[in-house]
Amino acid sequence: MKGFVVYPTYRVTDNKAYVYLFGRLENGESFLTINFFRPYLFIKEKHLKKALKINVFEYEKCDLKTFDRDTVVKVIMNVPREIPELRKKLVEEKIDCYEADIRFAYRYMMDLGIKGSLNIEGDFKKGDFVDRIYEDPELSSADWIPKLKILSFDIETDRNVKNLFSISLHTNNFSKAMIISDKKLKNAISVSDEKELLELFKKKVLELDPDIITGWNVVDFDLLKLEAKFREYNIPFQLGRIDWDCKIRKEESFFRDSTANIPGRVVLDGIQLLKLSFVKLPNYKLDTAAQELLGEKKLIGQDNKGEEIEDAFKNDPQKLADYNLKDSVLVTKILEKTGVIGLTAQRSLLTGIQLDRVKGSIASFDSLYLRDLRKKGYVAPSAHFGEREERIKGGFVMKSKPGIYEYVIVCDFKSLYPSIIRTFNIDPFTFVPDGKGKDLIKAPNGACFRKEEGILSNMIQRLWDARDEIKKKKDATGSYAIKVVMNSMFGVMANPVFRFHSIDMANAITYFGQYLIKLTTKKIEEKGFEVIYGDTDSVFVNLKVENEEDANKVGKEIEREINKFFTAHITKKYGVKSFLELEFEKTYKMFLMPKARGSEVGSKKRYAGLIIKDGKEKMDFVGLEFVRRDWTGLAKKFQLELLDKIFHKQEIAEYVKNFVKDLKKGKYDDLLVYRKSIRKNLAEYTKTTPPHVKAARMLKELKSNVIEYVMTTNGPEPLEIQKDRLDYDHYIEKQVKPLADSVLGFYNTNFDDIINNSKQKTLFGY
Repeated sequence: MKGFVVYPTYRVTDNKAYVYLFGRLENGESFLTINFFRPYLFIKEKHLKKALKINVFEYEKCDLKTFDRDTVVKVIMNVPREIPELRKKLVEEKIDCYEADIRFAYRYMMDLGIKGSLNIEGDFKKGDFVDRIYEDPELSSADWIPKLKILSFDIETDRNVKNLFSISLHTNNFSKAMIISDKKLKNAISVSDEKELLELFKKKVLELDPDIITGWNVVDFDLLKLEAKFREYNIPFQLGRIDWDCKIRKEESFFRDSTANIPGRVVLDGIQLLKLSFVKLPNYKLDTAAQELLGEKKLIGQDNKGEEIEDAFKNDPQKLADYNLKDSVLVTKILEKTGVIGLTAQRSLLTGIQLDRVKGSIASFDSLYLRDLRKKGYVAPSAHFGEREERIKGGFVMKSKPGIYEYVIVCDFKSLYPSIIRTFNIDPFTFVPDGKGKDLIKAPNGACFRKEEGILSNMIQRLWDARDEIKKKKDATGSYAIKVVMNSMFGVMANPVFRFHSIDMANAITYFGQYLIKLTTKKIEEKGFEVIYGDTDSVFVNLKVENEEDANKVGKEIEREINKFFTAHITKKYGVKSFLELEFEKTYKMFLMPKARGSEVGSKKRYAGLIIKDGKEKMDFVGLEFVRRDWTGLAKKFQLELLDKIFHKQEIAEYVKNFVKDLKKGKYDDLLVYRKSIRKNLAEYTKTTPPHVKAARMLKELKSNVIEYVMTTNGPEPLEIQKDRLDYDHYIEKQVKPLADSVLGFYNTNFDDIINNSKQKTLFGY
């Protein structure tokens, strides 16, 4: 029977350790497997006698080696807690330990080659909280994509969060609100008091048996409040697939995520899923997400929300039940629309990491790399915490040539950093720290790598092949999941807690990137074209052609010629096959490369252009105010409309004047909100006090680290308690004028000239 592991853990009974794997079977039932397993680490064989004098342990000789080619022995203990205790003793006596830090349940899965899906063979019995319990079954890896059961829930309370009013549950076969009421309601179950509400909630969760529990801010609010209520009524807080208590860990800081441990299930917060999957929103309130992604609204808005909920509870329980249930439904619809659950599941299947841990790039790398390392006959050093010695060298960013251009093409290297890793065999296994040896690949920063078959390059090749197969099936989610995993492999090397941490290795990748972009620029300019900008893996080329057809033709020619050059160049210089691939990506019909503010120098990572795609025009913004959350909606509207007119060579003087007049009349008042994140505790802002911090300090309680405020004649004020008049002059000076001047300077005029009716030359009339 095939299954998918949702929740791996272990338990110790009679000084024996057992791995517990909870999950979902292909027949739709839930399962628990229980297998005896002993924890272990490795030490060098030459240290065995010394180690046995320090501690008594069982050991096995094996055919595995360290990177230094020393043979190792497997040191076996009874229970997981003994491993860190033994490691501490050995390290104190200068005996290196290998793979001593790997989580016990993951060690078991890695040894069996299980990532997420598995085959289970053996007898089973019915469980109290799970459909099937297998004791000591045969487990092996499987290739199966699971259909997981998702339960979205939401609670409603009074405005002081003391009294619980209702709880809604929504899944594919159950969708109801449970509410304290004496009335018979639609799509709701009425109960008499809080205790009955909690008991019914627990009963339903266990009956529905979800793999994933979700909601909006579900850990910091809903589960935290429920945990307190269960404790208040002496009801065991047990919502999992075994009779163990659930545990909620609340993080006081906005900068770390709180966690919920529900044995046998996984809790995935809707907000964190969107952020983890790079879904950008103005803010992450449920109402905002629903409007932006679904075109729907919550049934009760933010204004006087607490009063309205309390009034509905007393006087209109049907309204409260409908509101409560819709919130749960909205979360499910948002997650389905964005595909974030599918993306998370794909990342779990790729890496073998639990659903709520896939964002950990180091854990994902370890899970993949250590499996391949073992197959090759080697063991890895144990991870240890280290201080960041120096920062990694960034990608190459060329000084841009500011201006407004016609027909600019962009060519970029497909998956540049993974391609560099493959081409130049950059790998912890092939890395030669002292640079000594023959037939080495030497990176521009001096780091050296053996040409023998590595591990990382093969890992990337497998992921690359899998991505190509998935693309053929038009599975955008699966393709994106693989891209995220591939790209994360570069960054881990610069992290001091990474077991193979090496600034030299990380810099070898970025230095090669810089070398390749500079060489690409040189070769394109030798062909007579002007490169106006380069950024990490891309080059922007001003072609000086007359139409899109000619631009596309030249783009394809550049792609072909540069790839031909690198195929020959890499083989000749380094003696290896090139996996580098430059792609002609797009053509901008019109393109703006602005100047850095207050300077004549071109900006970096900031530009806009007009693309023709599938016969339709599309405005494209990178790094400019239009796509930045900390600029107002007013600035975004003005920049979009201004550039649209300029790209279509329309006069803009009257537009600018009218925009300012409309602003002063209050036409754009709903676009004047600033949204800015608090990056540290408010008390830590001592040297300077930015406007958003001033606004935040006016609030009694911070409900989010994103502060929404407006500028008034009395300074910044939080949106929810604004009292004074809006300061329109501030918005003209700080939000409109800078954007106008960033473009108008190319036409020898400026915002003040237009507003004051001086220099009345037209932009396109000469």
